[in-house]
Amino acid sequence: MLNKNLFPFLKTINKKPKAYSRYTTPDLWCTPYIAKQMLSYHLNQETDLASRKTAFIDRSVIWMAKYFRINAQTKICDFGCGPGLYTTRFALLGAQVTGIDFSKTSINYAKATAKQHKLEINYVLQNYLAFSSMKKFDLITMIYCDYCALSPKQRRQLLKIFFNLLNDNGRVFFDVSSMAYFAAKKATATLEYSAGKGFWSAKPYFVFANAFKYDDECLLLDKFTIVEEKRIRESYNWLQCFSKKTIADELQQNNFKVIDCFANVTGESYEKNSPEMAIVAKKQTKF
Repeated sequence: MLNKNLFPFLKTINKKPKAYSRYTTPDLWCTPYIAKQMLSYHLNQETDLASRKTAFIDRSVIWMAKYFRINAQTKICDFGCGPGLYTTRFALLGAQVTGIDFSKTSINYAKATAKQHKLEINYVLQNYLAFSSMKKFDLITMIYCDYCALSPKQRRQLLKIFFNLLNDNGRVFFDVSSMAYFAAKKATATLEYSAGKGFWSAKPYFVFANAFKYDDECLLLDKFTIVEEKRIRESYNWLQCFSKKTIADELQQNNFKVIDCFANVTGESYEKNSPEMAIVAKKQTKF
């Protein structure tokens, strides 16, 4: 017999939420079981789901070292450093490196890697939206479109933190999803079942995956509803998409100026159909 509550429940799952109505990112990265799955995706060379593959990261760091002239005097702060895929490489170049992340699993892995390579890297286990320091940095990085996962209010807060942390001649380098990426995405709804030890739980579960598009906001949402025998959870992954103008305007409104734009963090030339943009920005001091 059909449960009379099932159909309304399914309708609720498939209803588009209000833009930025929930922020569940800490659950994704800080829940011990899921954090271990995320770490495995970081290190998996068969997928780009959590971070890019080693060959891409190597090309990126080689280009960044040349473009930003990274040396032993360069002070770098990597926001959302994860398991240290970039911070380790920066330190191997001789730079003075700080990495911030709120995933204990990822930070512990990064620290173990630093110890293995005998590198002195300052790792901070903290939500970077609450980070402050008396140190000043020459370069702040935020890689793999982390900026896009934040609400407008959170992005304003983050840019204020960047402004306070940067040296006067410092640079911010981060990537964002483009309007070409937004145009290519479609709204979808799927259902999957895991008999156990899946991504979301070690126990059996169903997961309803909804991809929503918000045309007015140029915003995407991947919403996951995880149904286990005794609980139901939701995970919201927001992704703000930008044009060259909208990201430049947002930065200008928060006292930054775009000085360069690339197709990605390896420094490839930006084209209109590039799915990402890598932005180099500097502080604008008001007089």
